[in-house]
Amino acid sequence: MSGMHGGGGGRGGGGGGSPARRAARISGGDAKAQRAENAQAPRIPNLLGRIWQLFLPYKPQLVVTVVLVLISASLSVIPPLLTQRAFDDGLFPKSGSPNLQVLGWIVGLMIIVFVGSALLGVWQTWLTATVGNKVMGSLRVNLFTHLQAMELSFFTKTKTGVIQSRLQNDVGGVASVLTNTISSVLGNTVTVIAAFVAMLLLNWQLTIVAVILMPILVIAQRRVGQVRARIAAKTQESLSDMTAITQETLSVSGILLSKSFTRQKTEIGRYADENANQIRLQVSQQMSGQWFFAMVNIFLSSIPAIVYLVSGLLISNGSADVTAGTIVAFTTVQARLLFPLLGLMRVALDLQTSSALFARIFEYLDLKPAISDKPTATPVPTDGPEFGQIEFDHVSFAYPDATAESRPTLDDVSFVIEPGQFAAFVGPSGAGKTTVSYLIPRFYEASGGRVMFSGTDVRDLSQESLVSHIGIVSQETYLFHATIAENLRYAKPDATDAELEVAARAANIHDTIASFPDTYKTVVGERGYRLSGGEKQRIAIARVLLKDPEVLILDEATSALDAISERIVQSALDTASRGRTTIAIAHRLSTIVSADVIFVVDAGRIVEQGTHAGLLSAGGIYARLYSEQVTSASFANE
Repeated sequence: MSGMHGGGGGRGGGGGGSPARRAARISGGDAKAQRAENAQAPRIPNLLGRIWQLFLPYKPQLVVTVVLVLISASLSVIPPLLTQRAFDDGLFPKSGSPNLQVLGWIVGLMIIVFVGSALLGVWQTWLTATVGNKVMGSLRVNLFTHLQAMELSFFTKTKTGVIQSRLQNDVGGVASVLTNTISSVLGNTVTVIAAFVAMLLLNWQLTIVAVILMPILVIAQRRVGQVRARIAAKTQESLSDMTAITQETLSVSGILLSKSFTRQKTEIGRYADENANQIRLQVSQQMSGQWFFAMVNIFLSSIPAIVYLVSGLLISNGSADVTAGTIVAFTTVQARLLFPLLGLMRVALDLQTSSALFARIFEYLDLKPAISDKPTATPVPTDGPEFGQIEFDHVSFAYPDATAESRPTLDDVSFVIEPGQFAAFVGPSGAGKTTVSYLIPRFYEASGGRVMFSGTDVRDLSQESLVSHIGIVSQETYLFHATIAENLRYAKPDATDAELEVAARAANIHDTIASFPDTYKTVVGERGYRLSGGEKQRIAIARVLLKDPEVLILDEATSALDAISERIVQSALDTASRGRTTIAIAHRLSTIVSADVIFVVDAGRIVEQGTHAGLLSAGGIYARLYSEQVTSASFANE
């Protein structure tokens, strides 16, 4: 989008700063690249109407803004006309000596126009910034809220960077639509029209000369601006590459990897090479900028010089209309015409870019969550004997991105887990064990059959109520870059310090926390990197205990831990599962030998179920898996 603001008296419709700097802002990015990006924007029905609805609550402020833009742009051509009168009637009147009274009045009017224009510009900027940022803030919260309601599959198939770009870049650009695009289009249009009228009033012959010369400067500026924009794009791409290298190698994981493989010199070489490329591009960008500024300044200086020459020819031919005041006023108006004219040449691209920005935002806002509450959804019934019971009734499931030819992840699965039971799901990798844990809290919707919670189909329950009765401890523990207490209170924001300690003791982590200098105020670091795997897992267990759910899901919660950490965490899990319905997805069968019931899943179906002893005696898949793990453990101990 254009970097120009609508014209004010002191800005001439082109913004503040030197002419060359203003031209640099106008040149913007590579127009071809921007058009190509705009062409990829989604097609949204009634886009303009929906954009207007966003700004409708601020209609009075928008009306005032439009009026201010029109007045400011119109005022921008008054000072040159007053300059003509100052020269012809005040400094060099026909009487021969300066008329100080007339000159004083004209100077006073010029100061009033300058001050008024400046004040109007401040008011206009405040209005556009306020309205633009309020609309942006409202959109950002609405989009974030909408994304929170999307189903899990949306996030598994959408890159995190794309989502962040919608929230930060696209929504962040909304504020500039009002301050830059709309104000620029209105202000520049009025400024160009008013400037042409003023030039014609001053002298029509000089206007023809300026109109002939102006396109030469505009075309040259665009050509040089495009070259500079391409270099700027390469420079930005190089900066992005340097940032990526920094993020990869200077993160905790990256620095551990480079040190463990002694690849620091390689990483330094990568960074140095990209840095050399960045220096080269920066030099090229600055030099292209200097040539650009030099060319603009040459043209800006040449046009008035040619106007002086033509004026001399007109005066020598006896033209009485060309006076010193006319020449000074004309060159001033002509100079103020250039930058609004350049801005208007980008109107179509600016409007197209703004529309594409809103289209990308509305595309996300129009996404319909695949899983949502029915209008008749009810809370989980907590007063019946079935509270905490889990039942799968002929459930089938295939992930949304699965092909029609592939087998379903779950195929006609049926089982019942009674309240308070400890049930385990085991089987080969990819058998569908974790999928069972996704369907219970309705992170995914079953393709067929029914998933029952406390005797009620989960589709008939409120999602918030359903999830509030379920606690999940997964293999990959996620901790925020915050204190231990803040991470624990994520489950229960109003938990007291005493409640935190009770949960931590139950999870076998209180003594460890107490040994830290800052105890519960210890900052765990990004993703909990300051803690060991076992410590992170026990904090996650304490967090779930603080939630105190009726149903506990353990998704391979100890599979990534060493033997010592596993025993400590397993002890905490045993404590956590007491008195609750517990579902354990297990890879290490030694952790679930005491389960009330074990379900063996293979190729999406339950092929065996029973107790540890019963399944061993049956000699099936479970017995084979258990024998393999015992043998592997024996070899490891040797």
